[in-house]
Amino acid sequence: MTSTEAGALRRLAPPARRFFAHRKGVLIRLALWSLAESGQAFLVGHAVARSVDEGFLAGDPRRGLLWLGVALVAVLSGARVVRGVFAQLAGVTEPLRDGLVRHAVDRSMARAAPGGPGGTDRAAVSRLTNQVEIARDSFAGLVLTLRSFVFTAAGALLGLLSLHPALLVVVLPPLAAGLALFLVTLRPMAAAQRRALAADEALGEHAASARAALRDLAACGTGPGAERHGADLVADAAAAARTLAGWAAVRTAALGVAGHLPVLALLVAVEWLRGRGVSVGALLGAFTYLVQSLLPALHTLMTALGAAGSRLLVVLDRILGPEPEPEPEPEPELGSGLEPESEPEPESGPSTASAPAAAFAVHTAAAPAVELRSVTLSYGVRAEPVLDALDLRVAPGEHLAVVGPSGIGKSTLTRLVAGTLAPSRGEVRVAGRVVTGRPAAELAALRVLVPQDAYVFSGTVGDNLAYLRTDPSPAELDAAVEAFGLAPLVERLGGLDATVRPAELSPGERQLVALVRAYLSPAPLLLLDEATCHLDPASEARAEKALAGRSGTLVVVAHRLSSAVRADRTLVLDGIRAQSGTHAELLGRSPLYRDLTGHWNS
Repeated sequence: MTSTEAGALRRLAPPARRFFAHRKGVLIRLALWSLAESGQAFLVGHAVARSVDEGFLAGDPRRGLLWLGVALVAVLSGARVVRGVFAQLAGVTEPLRDGLVRHAVDRSMARAAPGGPGGTDRAAVSRLTNQVEIARDSFAGLVLTLRSFVFTAAGALLGLLSLHPALLVVVLPPLAAGLALFLVTLRPMAAAQRRALAADEALGEHAASARAALRDLAACGTGPGAERHGADLVADAAAAARTLAGWAAVRTAALGVAGHLPVLALLVAVEWLRGRGVSVGALLGAFTYLVQSLLPALHTLMTALGAAGSRLLVVLDRILGPEPEPEPEPEPELGSGLEPESEPEPESGPSTASAPAAAFAVHTAAAPAVELRSVTLSYGVRAEPVLDALDLRVAPGEHLAVVGPSGIGKSTLTRLVAGTLAPSRGEVRVAGRVVTGRPAAELAALRVLVPQDAYVFSGTVGDNLAYLRTDPSPAELDAAVEAFGLAPLVERLGGLDATVRPAELSPGERQLVALVRAYLSPAPLLLLDEATCHLDPASEARAEKALAGRSGTLVVVAHRLSSAVRADRTLVLDGIRAQSGTHAELLGRSPLYRDLTGHWNS
């Protein structure tokens, strides 16, 4: 037994004793029905032996048939015994299920109630449905199996002893050897099952995360690394499966020894047994005991202990065991968003990364272009926060790239800064002004947000490009078109005065139109939420160069890591903490950034 299983048994022993102590009446009635099963097993073999010795071989067929009738009655009475056993079994299993459901509900409610640990109890549904039913079915199977084996074996062994003590001398050694071999396999088999389960879960988690991050893997060039990691997980799972299969083979051998060797030993020892006075009827009765009662019960016992027992132990420990301890909060470090109050702000210029207070901030004498103060955002009262107590300062004129895995909160960050999403806690400022609740006209003067799906309306090319600026000169329009490499498209459409049909433009062409529109905007802050995802790398580099050269601040949610290399500073979101710095600095101190850039061996 593993240390984990031993600890689970210690935790579960007290509630198990209390559970059975309150159901003594049911257990007594179940034992009485089981005694009837012992009598049935005893009668079948004994009646077969007497029908041969005292009936057919003694020349009295009527007596032989009478004993066979007794055996038949014993067999037919098994249906009534099974019915009684199952009726009493419900008095044990159903209270167990009800108690587990109550405990799971109480735990979930305590977690969500005021003063509780809070958070979403993601395992509540599994405990109330799948895990409770697994526990109920496994417990019922174990009770049936253990009860049947104990009482059936008692009846069969007592029958063998009543026929002739020498029969036990032949049957018991291989039976005990098979049982011992089976018990020896329990501990390593359980450990192998846990390793196989862990390897399978790790492989499934990797497959799910890789599938969700296919775009990031392709854009960041980390596909080969993810493939190698997946191959290692497959190899681990295969090795664990081979180990499990090896122990399963040993268990099968144990079942063979205990389930078949006694019969073979009895056949081999017939002459020896006959020499010691064992009659033909006694031999036939012994075979009946083995084949009809003892060996089937033994086979069922081994199967149940090897499968249902492990499942029951694990599930009960998950439902009744203590709540997992919350992980300790990480120590404040670079990029944690914690700034000491005593840290003075420099008068001007970007701060260095030499102090924790400067990790996120580029302080200037003027108001920061973007400032987040302990911003937390959760999509729901009990939902896990997407952003948690995030502090961020972006200086006027700075070019910031934001990177991280899919779904980590990059788009949420841009919506918060744009003022289209309100934080759950904290404050968001643009150019020193709080953006939450500000009218759309005022927000438009502060920032421009370009999303992945660029908007192009039916109108002229010039109207689309100048939509955010009412008075651009022809020279400014021409310069912008040239800077973004949009001249071939404009020429194909028929010039700036030609009509645009949005459905005829590719996604990349629509993005270029939206980027030129943002470039011409007078707003001091540009927010690009993967707004270059449909451009090829060369066009993306050209567009970001033009936008970075524009007067104002640029925040780019990077589609490719090359955007981070071109930026003045990069913010890495990883769901636990955030870090910022230059490309070279982050390669040195951020494992996630090295992962995203493919520099595993840097």
